[in-house]
Amino acid sequence: MSFEIARMAISSVSQSLDVISNNIANAHSYGYKAKRANFSAMYAGNMPNGAEVSSITESITSTGGVRNTGGAMDAMITDRGFFAVRDKSGQVLFTRVGMFNVDKDGYVVDANGRKVQGYAAFRDASGQLVPGAALGPLGDLRIETGQIGAVASTKLAYNGNMSADWDVKPAVPAFDKDMPTTFNSSVTSYAYDSQGTKHTVTQYFVKSANNTVNLYYSVDGGATAAAPDTTLVFDGQGQLQSVDGTAGNTTHTLNFTPTGGGAPVALQIDYVGTTKYAGDSSTLTNTPNGNASGMLNGTSIAEDGSIVATYTNGASQVVGTVAVATFANPSGLKPGANTSWTSSVDSGTPLYSTPGSATASALAVGVLEDSNVDLTGELVNLMSAQRNYQANTKVISAESEMMQSLMQAI
Repeated sequence: MSFEIARMAISSVSQSLDVISNNIANAHSYGYKAKRANFSAMYAGNMPNGAEVSSITESITSTGGVRNTGGAMDAMITDRGFFAVRDKSGQVLFTRVGMFNVDKDGYVVDANGRKVQGYAAFRDASGQLVPGAALGPLGDLRIETGQIGAVASTKLAYNGNMSADWDVKPAVPAFDKDMPTTFNSSVTSYAYDSQGTKHTVTQYFVKSANNTVNLYYSVDGGATAAAPDTTLVFDGQGQLQSVDGTAGNTTHTLNFTPTGGGAPVALQIDYVGTTKYAGDSSTLTNTPNGNASGMLNGTSIAEDGSIVATYTNGASQVVGTVAVATFANPSGLKPGANTSWTSSVDSGTPLYSTPGSATASALAVGVLEDSNVDLTGELVNLMSAQRNYQANTKVISAESEMMQSLMQAI
């Protein structure tokens, strides 16, 4: 009986050593979760029959350390949840390793080439992305790697300070953009037409009365109108009161037809926030929408899981959102290769949501989750297992010596 008890104990310790050595080997594996061998006593009826490894558990709910990488597509789930990836066989696996990139076909994949699951960005009937719209269907995330089309400018946000120290310009000589003495200041903005051609829009400011500034526009250096295109009126406190002669209005629409065949442009210029204070004139905002055509230049991931594509024309847009899966019992997940897990009856079905919503945790970007293995603790466990192994071999040795002595006595 002693032989059998010691043999079973050595077998159990060997299994424990396998678990410990695997933990040590994966101490620097991204997203790895430490495992533990659990022992229990064995009985044959009322007689002790040694020990066995009754189960192996993972500390799957314990978050590992943070490894700074600086990668634009690297992300870590700060607490609860798993990234979902689909392998070549079509099976969906779950991982904590957010090491992503874009393959040659435009799919967002992990370091093992598995396709990341997420929500596609919503597109209209013409296939154009709709910013701020509801999320699309859950599935493989794919980014269009080709050229994005030009978008004509429709708005220009402009605000600054029209200096109260400006001199009032007399009616004679009349405004002339080629005579700087006939206007107080000028600023150049930009706008794109439907073909992506960039046009200059120069604004000339002429103070015609104490609280009135006339504006003339010149597109691509062309001629200006004989009369002011619009007028900005301020109150005694220097706050903008009206544009185009309408109280409370802050916008003026500039219409022009670009040369080269582009469609006519209706550019709504918004002067909200513009002031008339003493001191220097200044420009605080001068930002049009629209863009020229461009090619994909790079991708990055945001804390809310958004995949942001940037293009050579300086434009950027959200092209999808990474999904995070949560489980009622994450400890019930079945471990697999490449630091991933599969769902099971014990884990429950995955619940998908965007990072930071519902039960899913937000992301930390530019970092990866390190292993949660306590290397010092594993080395102590290794020494303890070694002593257990040696003690049981001593039991076998002592039992052998007793049997030998008995045979000699007979």
